[in-house]
Amino acid sequence: MRVYIVSDFHLKFSDNPEDLEQQDRVITFLNSLIGKADLLILNGDIFDLWFVWKTVIIKSYFPILKKFADLRESGCRIVFIAGNHDFWFRDFLVNILGIEVYNNNFIETIDGVKIFVSHGDLYTSNDMRYKIFRSIIRNRIVMKLFEMFHPDFALGLGKMLSRTSRKRKISITIYKKKERGLIDFAKKQFKNYDIVVMGHSHLPKLEKYENGIYANAGDWIVNNSFLKIIDGNIELCKYEINRRRENE
Repeated sequence: MRVYIVSDFHLKFSDNPEDLEQQDRVITFLNSLIGKADLLILNGDIFDLWFVWKTVIIKSYFPILKKFADLRESGCRIVFIAGNHDFWFRDFLVNILGIEVYNNNFIETIDGVKIFVSHGDLYTSNDMRYKIFRSIIRNRIVMKLFEMFHPDFALGLGKMLSRTSRKRKISITIYKKKERGLIDFAKKQFKNYDIVVMGHSHLPKLEKYENGIYANAGDWIVNNSFLKIIDGNIELCKYEINRRRENE
């Protein structure tokens, strides 16, 4: 089986040239998977902000949603695990695009290998403030209140909160402690799983331990990295932009 895992695209609803270039890069990568991937796992923060009203979706995301539809039509199964930026799901992804959505974790045995996948924001260490915020923002009442605003206003508010989150200064010591939380959590899961996959840290990593493998798909802001599992063998890869352009 051919499995691809990505996380932290952080796609924005923006006409900024840099953001549009990033979206084009992601779409070109996804296009390269058509006919090659049996399962695509989107491990959180694919969108910098995601929300669907009863009759409205964010139009700037249409190109990426169209590419998901193309992948599904090619026979690729798609799994989407909620991140800390994209978690307010309705039925659009499931009923319209046929994507499987999981709020916290995805667990499955593939080619005899037991795999646990989670975005990871629940498992960082020294981050109690965020965990409290997470419990509030995922509350159904908060979601209903957000839904009552006009989309233009609501998305403006959401964009401001997202920008604030990205620009928050974090010391390297605290940053490493948070990543250590992901790795420590993964090690505890090795008694039940062969491979534990995280995202959230934006640090691509593949570490093999005596009793299991810890993997992080990294991000598409800096690293353009992804994980590939072919017939149970995992590999950390980088999408080569220059090579792609040379082939065009």
